[in-house]
Amino acid sequence: MIYPITIYNPQMQAMLKEIVWQKKLEVAQMQQDMSWASLQRQLTAAPTVRDFFTALQQSIYKPSLIAEVRKTSLYQKVIRPDFEPVAIAQAYKRGGASCLSVVTDQKFFQGGFDHLRAIRYRVALPLLCKDFIIDPCQIYLARSAGADAILLIAAILTDKELQNFLRVIHYLGMNAIIQVNNLTDLDRVLELEDVRIVSINNQSLIDIDININITQQLLTARRSQLQKLGIIVTSESGIETSDDLSLLADAGVQTVIMGESLLKESDLEVAVRNLLQSKFPIHH
Repeated sequence: MIYPITIYNPQMQAMLKEIVWQKKLEVAQMQQDMSWASLQRQLTAAPTVRDFFTALQQSIYKPSLIAEVRKTSLYQKVIRPDFEPVAIAQAYKRGGASCLSVVTDQKFFQGGFDHLRAIRYRVALPLLCKDFIIDPCQIYLARSAGADAILLIAAILTDKELQNFLRVIHYLGMNAIIQVNNLTDLDRVLELEDVRIVSINNQSLIDIDININITQQLLTARRSQLQKLGIIVTSESGIETSDDLSLLADAGVQTVIMGESLLKESDLEVAVRNLLQSKFPIHH
């Protein structure tokens, strides 16, 4: 179920429905393959949780950067043919990223928990598991692979699911980033308990257009409420230049998620460093 928005673009609607359906099949297979005892053992052996929230707060760059490790875009268009997850993550770290986002969906984005696990053992930055989460077992598996934060997409989850998943994520010592892209979903999220990080996705689910003004519009409407609650606001999609970062920072964004525009650069470390340092005073 896609909740609660109406998606008018048939292609996007079909894609989201297919993704959610595929996730239900994957979850059923996970539950069949793995016992609770086995999952408990994996959780016990999982790497120590790193503090994703504090890493964003304490960054010397404003806004801070969550750099994304991903191979393809939504329609499986390969972004970086020479895709080496660990090498990419290491370059991001050297360039000045505060945290990393690792896309773990396999069918639609050619990702995997193995990417998350490999990066965890080679790079010290806190890691966000970016996937289409519809069941707690995905959260447990992400934690066992070394995730420090989990993405929750408001458009595919009910209020009850969002609240329950938040409790599971926080119980495991992780943080959650709740993704919204319209005021209706943002208002739903602001009614939940213990929301710490909200991501505004500038890609519309109605017509697939990308416009960073979406972030500005939502923050114009709800910035004071988000600040009062102490929620970190991040923005993603369509962010490419230091001018974009300046614009978003002025709107009230504290951190950004960037992947595709960086991954197109031949030297990732230099691309990240240039982006972060070009127009931003370093706050000591």
